[in-house]
Amino acid sequence: MLAATTPRNELAPTGTVNPGQGLTTEEEETFPMTAQQAIAPPCAPPGSPGAPSDVTPTSGVIHVNSRHTSGFTVIGNHLAQHGGLSLLAIGLAVHIQSLPEGAKIGVKVLAARLPESEMRIAAALRELEAAGYLRRTRVRLRDGRVRTRTESHNRPYGTALMPPVPYGAPRATTPPPTPSYDRPGGAAPTPPPAKPGTEPKPGAAPAPRPLPQPRTDAQNRTAARLLADLRRHAPALTLSGADIAVLTPGVAAWLERDAHPDAIRRALTADLPVPLAHPARLLRHRITALLPPPLPAPAAAPAVIPLQNCDGCNRAFRAPEPGACRECRTGGFQ
Repeated sequence: MLAATTPRNELAPTGTVNPGQGLTTEEEETFPMTAQQAIAPPCAPPGSPGAPSDVTPTSGVIHVNSRHTSGFTVIGNHLAQHGGLSLLAIGLAVHIQSLPEGAKIGVKVLAARLPESEMRIAAALRELEAAGYLRRTRVRLRDGRVRTRTESHNRPYGTALMPPVPYGAPRATTPPPTPSYDRPGGAAPTPPPAKPGTEPKPGAAPAPRPLPQPRTDAQNRTAARLLADLRRHAPALTLSGADIAVLTPGVAAWLERDAHPDAIRRALTADLPVPLAHPARLLRHRITALLPPPLPAPAAAPAVIPLQNCDGCNRAFRAPEPGACRECRTGGFQ
């Protein structure tokens, strides 16, 4: 006769050993892993990050924005996300742009207001000045004193340009024709009608003005050396040999008009835009647009009347011809 056995899927009486497991029946009832635990919900609640209808990113920063109605400053991303400025320079630019008009922003004033040292603040100000967000110029007041004027630009002053006016835009007023006094009746000559097919197309860029041509080779050599030396004063004006050969005649024309090389250099390197994408185009425009007029002919020296000795009194007097002085001629001198 075979003995009855307990099935593996049934529990044995309390206090006995389950032959299929190493725990007693009483221990199986009290062991925590045998009961179902609600650790996490079966699905994510609606509107949580990662849900199909949610646009919140699953990683990175999450912006919680509130609308400002007063006491705020608009800052462009070109400054806030500038890759060439230090974080101190960016923060200092934001602080300066939030100040009212006429506020003092000297190094000592900012160092007394902020926890940064004067050396770090001065370095950050130089960064902003090089990037075009800060501009310091020397101005002379009416009483003769010289002051430093500081300008804070919310855009780099070299790139804040007005959009060009499209060709053919209507004008508010048309200036009256200037009468010509060289013609009888003072009527201005009527311009000849334009030939068909020569009108510029709307939106087409105007043709660049031709560069002036000099007369001597010595001026060409001096102009070429001046153009090649510009990169020492402004690294952005590094020109190729072909660009120097094209721009040399225009600079030589400045020299022909008695312009000093230092004056030419200052005219070509002052107030460069940041960044400068096409240095050769900028120089070509400045050479043609800022070309000084020829110097006027020097005025003739006034005629000097020579000194003469009077035949009567031997006194010296000025006269074109020798003879008697005025007193001797009029009998006033005895």
